[in-house]
Amino acid sequence: MANKINIAIVGLGFGAEFIPIYQRHPNANMYAICQRNAEKLNAVGDEFKIEKRYTDYDELLKDPNVDAVHINTPIPDHAIQSIKALKAGKHVACTVPMATTVDECRQIVELVEETGLTYMMMETVVYAREFLFMKELYENGELGKIQFLKASHQQDMDGWPNYWPGLPPMHYATHCIGPVLALTKGEAEYVSCFGSGTIRKELHAHYNSPFAVESTHIKFRNSDLSAHVYRSLFDTARQYRESFEVYGSKKSVEWPLIEGKPLVVHTAKRPEPEIPEEVHSPDYAHLLPEPIQRFTTKGVYDEDDHQHLSFIQGAGHGGSHPHLVHEFLTALTESREPFPNARQSANITCVGILAHDSAMEGGKQMNLPAFTLSSAKKEVSSGAVV
Repeated sequence: MANKINIAIVGLGFGAEFIPIYQRHPNANMYAICQRNAEKLNAVGDEFKIEKRYTDYDELLKDPNVDAVHINTPIPDHAIQSIKALKAGKHVACTVPMATTVDECRQIVELVEETGLTYMMMETVVYAREFLFMKELYENGELGKIQFLKASHQQDMDGWPNYWPGLPPMHYATHCIGPVLALTKGEAEYVSCFGSGTIRKELHAHYNSPFAVESTHIKFRNSDLSAHVYRSLFDTARQYRESFEVYGSKKSVEWPLIEGKPLVVHTAKRPEPEIPEEVHSPDYAHLLPEPIQRFTTKGVYDEDDHQHLSFIQGAGHGGSHPHLVHEFLTALTESREPFPNARQSANITCVGILAHDSAMEGGKQMNLPAFTLSSAKKEVSSGAVV
C-alpha cells in the first residue's frame, strides 16, 4: 500500500483519544470522522480540524478515499460494522471485543480470508508497558520455561450506560484473555468456566446472567500450558484491576494488588528473602516513531475536562494506544498481518463467549471452533471442532 493510509474513526467517545495519534503518525492521514450525533461530530471535527465528517456510517463506507476504519462504537455494533466495512473493501481496526457471538467472529474471519483485507482487534493490554516488559523478559530468555499464566479484569460497571448493566463477565474479558494467549502467541483449544456469587436481581433480566464473578481455565493447543482468568463487573468490591502474571522456571512476574504500585519480579534460587523484587515497568515509547512517542504517557483524556470512564478506571491503558495505531498502520504499509489478526482476535473473543456458556452449564468443557485456529485451513472446514 501507499505510505499514507486514509483513516476514518467511527465513534468519538473513547475514539477521540486516537485522533491526534493518527494525525501525527508518518504513515497516516486522519481523513474522516463518524458520529451519529451531529453536534458532537462537529465539536470534535472543529477541535481537531478534520474536514470530512459523517453522521451515517453507511455513507462513510461509500467514500472511495477511505482506506481503513477504526471502530470505537458500543460493543453490540462492533461485528456488524466490521462486517459492513470488510464488504465495502475497507481495512478494519476495532476496539474490543471483536463480536458478541461465535458466528459473528466466523463471518469476520471468512471475510478477511475472502477479501485479503486486514482486520485487527485493538486489544490494549497486549501493548501496555507492563505486558511489553514481560514480553521482553520472555523473548530474552530471562523467564525460562513458561509454566503458568494468570490474569484478571475486575471493574465496577455501575453507572455505565446502555448495554452494560448485567453484562456477563466473560463477554468482555479480552483484557485478561488477550495477554495470557499473546505472550507465547498461543491458541486456546478449550475452556471450562465457573460462575460464582450472584448480582442483584434487577440486573439478571438484561442477559439472563446471574454471576458476580466468572473464573475460566484455558487449555492451550499444542502446548503443556494452561491459564486462569477471572472477571467481575457488578456487586464485587475491588479497585479497577487489569492484571497479568507470568510464572517461569527462572523468573516470574506478578501484578501489584493496588493500582500504581510496582510489579513484583521473583527470581529462582536466590535466598528466600531475596527472591522478590519490586520493579517499575519501563515505558516503551522508543519502539514508536518519534512524533507519537509522547502518547504513551499523555493523551486526549488526561485533562480534567476530558475525562472518560474507560480512561479513569483503566489507568491510561498502559500507554498502549500509540502502539496499537503503529501496529495497525505498519501492518498495512508492510503488507503483513497485525497482531492480533482476525483469527487470533476470534480465538481471544470466542474464549470469553464460550466461557460464559460453560459457566451457564456448570463448567462444561467448551472447544474453540476451528476457524479460530491458525491451522484451520489445513485441517478442517470452517466451523468444525478440532
